[in-house]
Amino acid sequence: MIKLKINKKQYRAEEGRRIIDFCREKGIEIASLCDHWDFASSNGEKGQADSGVCRLCMIKAGEAGQEKKLAPACRLKAREGLEIITEDAEIANLRRINLELLFADHFGLCANCVRNGDCELQRLAQKYDIDEERFSPASSELESRQELDLLFDKMSRRVIDDKNPCISKDSEKCIKCRRCVRICRDFQSVEAYSFHGKGVKSDVGTEYNAPLECTYCGQCTTVCPTAALTEKSDIGKLLKAMNDPEKMVVIQTAPSIRVALGEEFGMVPGAVVTGKMVTALREMGADLVFDTNLGADLTIMEEAAELVQRVKHKDKPLPLFTSCCSAWVLFLERYYPEFLDHLSTCRSPQMMMGSLIKNYWAEKNSLEPARVFAASVMPCISKKYEIQRPEFIRKGVNDLDCVITTRELGRLLREREVDFGQLKDSEFDPALGIATSAGAIFGTSGGVMEAALRTAYHFITDKEAENVIFSKVRGEEGVRTAEFTIGSLRLRTKIVHGLANARKVMESMKKGERDFDFLEVLACPNGCIGGGGQPVPTSPSIRARRAAAIYNLDEKMELRRSHENPIIEELYDKFLISPGSRKAEKYLHTSYYPHMFDKF
Repeated sequence: MIKLKINKKQYRAEEGRRIIDFCREKGIEIASLCDHWDFASSNGEKGQADSGVCRLCMIKAGEAGQEKKLAPACRLKAREGLEIITEDAEIANLRRINLELLFADHFGLCANCVRNGDCELQRLAQKYDIDEERFSPASSELESRQELDLLFDKMSRRVIDDKNPCISKDSEKCIKCRRCVRICRDFQSVEAYSFHGKGVKSDVGTEYNAPLECTYCGQCTTVCPTAALTEKSDIGKLLKAMNDPEKMVVIQTAPSIRVALGEEFGMVPGAVVTGKMVTALREMGADLVFDTNLGADLTIMEEAAELVQRVKHKDKPLPLFTSCCSAWVLFLERYYPEFLDHLSTCRSPQMMMGSLIKNYWAEKNSLEPARVFAASVMPCISKKYEIQRPEFIRKGVNDLDCVITTRELGRLLREREVDFGQLKDSEFDPALGIATSAGAIFGTSGGVMEAALRTAYHFITDKEAENVIFSKVRGEEGVRTAEFTIGSLRLRTKIVHGLANARKVMESMKKGERDFDFLEVLACPNGCIGGGGQPVPTSPSIRARRAAAIYNLDEKMELRRSHENPIIEELYDKFLISPGSRKAEKYLHTSYYPHMFDKF
């Protein structure tokens, strides 16, 4: 630990820590459009090469009694005796100039942008009194042929990529901050994006502007400071169904939505808005609102049975991999297909719910599946890809018709001028709306494992665990291990979030290192609470508050084990027969296959 001064106040800090990270921790704001909270631990050579490109985090630093010189806070490291000024007239003017340069190369039209009011570039422009409209092509006064030629040249270089099912890119809104490059390369190890070209022809995107082909985790959209990268919106598809009198619109909502949606309306991270969310969906036009937590309970019933079967009878290889994260499944299919026989055949919770809605529930209510429009609200962008997989289309009818993200739902409710904070609470529809807290904790890293252990304990011992909390699987580390003795069985578990961490585990497995029986992988930071479709901004502290809210919900609920859910009991009694039955295999399981990148 060393001593340093920031804005004349003395602090103690770890030597070598980045100043921008330390200031964020202490609540000292430093402007930046290329750095991000999640890059605090990414100080490798490649990460450093992508730091400091926006030059907005310039501060003044120097030793005591010496002249303070300008330096980027994202590259400056804490050292003994350092004195720092984070804001003065010169620094503010420098940031103002840099912001104007960014806006001059940014395709404006803020009023029509999906990130209007939620854009980091726009927020900084307002803070430093930049008139962004002055740089909008719509309001530009082109006084010469040269200016006109420059505008046409700029528009001719514009690249709009929407040829994949999940993510849209608009190159003219890109400020070349390289955040997408870093998150995709350093945290997901996919490297779908790169920086290429020189001068005015430089670009951040895919090589040769090829269509984006990745796992569609969507983390690039959460760190993008503008609307250069956004989820492909399915709001129009949902509204069309709601306006069709022939359609029965059924919407399901994922566990983590209820602790994140409030942020879209200015509420604190972790605010639980379950009842208001259900009311809003009904007022918007949903005929029925179901809880995806029930699908999570079903996933646990099937996955726990599959785990016990593999551990006891060793009829299929161990370790068993969870399959609820569609980005992780796609990652495995594309990069490690040799391990697909380790992947649970269980559908994800949303696809189990979709199957139940279009088959069990529709049949029970004498409805043709094609007449039912099934939609879901998900924290995840790759779920948009998942519903288009051919194995989830039965007789020409999709098990799920549409996925919108938390951000899309927030945007839609604001467009409808819904006063979200004043909505009364209402309950999920009971037919498929009763769920346990085991389903709720699916929203955070370790939650799938813990929920599975609660039911696996019952399947193995025919008793209930004295304590439903398996605290060893909880935590924020990217890779965690925990071992349990259940009856006469020893169960070794591993919990992973982030695809770069998953790659490390897979590479160790290729070397023969298989010191675990059950592996949970969620592609996004801290799991679904940090999903690619969740509200922005996101940071470790925001995700921690969302996770705390989910665990708080778990503690307050009466039903905390999936096998205790009365709807689950009814489903198996009247429709599915038993976990792992032929009927359960037909409606709740799927198959996976190695394949090359898709061409949309």
